[in-house]
Amino acid sequence: MPPAPDPLRADGFAGVRLHVVTGKGGTGKTTVAAALAVALANEGLRVLLAEVEGRQGISQTFDVPPLPTTEVRVAGGAQGGEVVGLAVDAKTALLEYLQLFYKLGRAGGVLERFGAIDFATTIAPGVRDLLLIGRVYEASRRRHDAKHHRGSPPEELAYDAIVLDAPPTGRIPRFLSVGAEVAGLARMGPIHSQAGSITELLHSDATRVHVVTLLEEMPVQETVDAVAELRELGMPVGAVVINQAQAREDLDALGAFGGLDAPLNSDPTAAAKLSADLEAVGLDLPRATVEGLLDEVHRHTERVALEVEQLTVLEQLGQPLVTVPFLIDGIDLDAVTEIAALLAEQGMVP
Repeated sequence: MPPAPDPLRADGFAGVRLHVVTGKGGTGKTTVAAALAVALANEGLRVLLAEVEGRQGISQTFDVPPLPTTEVRVAGGAQGGEVVGLAVDAKTALLEYLQLFYKLGRAGGVLERFGAIDFATTIAPGVRDLLLIGRVYEASRRRHDAKHHRGSPPEELAYDAIVLDAPPTGRIPRFLSVGAEVAGLARMGPIHSQAGSITELLHSDATRVHVVTLLEEMPVQETVDAVAELRELGMPVGAVVINQAQAREDLDALGAFGGLDAPLNSDPTAAAKLSADLEAVGLDLPRATVEGLLDEVHRHTERVALEVEQLTVLEQLGQPLVTVPFLIDGIDLDAVTEIAALLAEQGMVP
């Protein structure tokens, strides 16, 4: 009989085209979003990786020039896949919207010169968020047909999947529910129609909201709160991605052991015992060095114990858990590729 499926393992999210990645600031959500885009591209998919916060995190992650407000290729993938980057700008999105629905043409440029565009994108935060996510929605609507071919400009091509590097957890519920809010205010017309369509997409099986966290008290609490709010809004929650975790074997071993009742360096005989063990293998180290080693072991033990505790909290959410280990050499393109492989191994891609 095959083993029972693990309810805390990602199932590949078959049929999902829009992956929204959020997380508390500093948890590495942009890195995880980039790695997820690469993992999908390595499956031979054409992936749009979009950001909406104006931080140019995508260009820094892929070590490419700052992204324009148009779609540009930033990385290739296996089997002909590719990652296209997009920095969504509210002003540009509004001008495109006015042209699409009202055919303003040059009049849009006149409005911008008179400051009307800045006014419209700042006076109502809900409208600004709707424009940002509306740009991503527009890309999701494109379909593969005879007009779309590899020689076309990026903005004319359809995407197999979209990864959105979204605002942090503290803002994500309002950001994702802005369509419903605006649809309620605008009772008719293209704004009402688009807001309703965006809301429908975000609540559909074609979308998942993934939350990136660290095994620390504040990020975990924000993750728990965000998942609860998203569920209340009816948003489809995906995986919880645990970033910068200690080695999984350390977590499992200490969890099974139950931690240490007392710090190693609180035992007055610990240094002597460790010195004797080191001498037995031919290492004669000064007392200060031995005590320093004990301090390092103690700090590592405390850290792993904290992670075991916070991991238990996350397991209670019942969402798939994906672990990305702490990478000593930092984050560069090679690291993103390595994380992409780890995400794929743990079921983040079909």
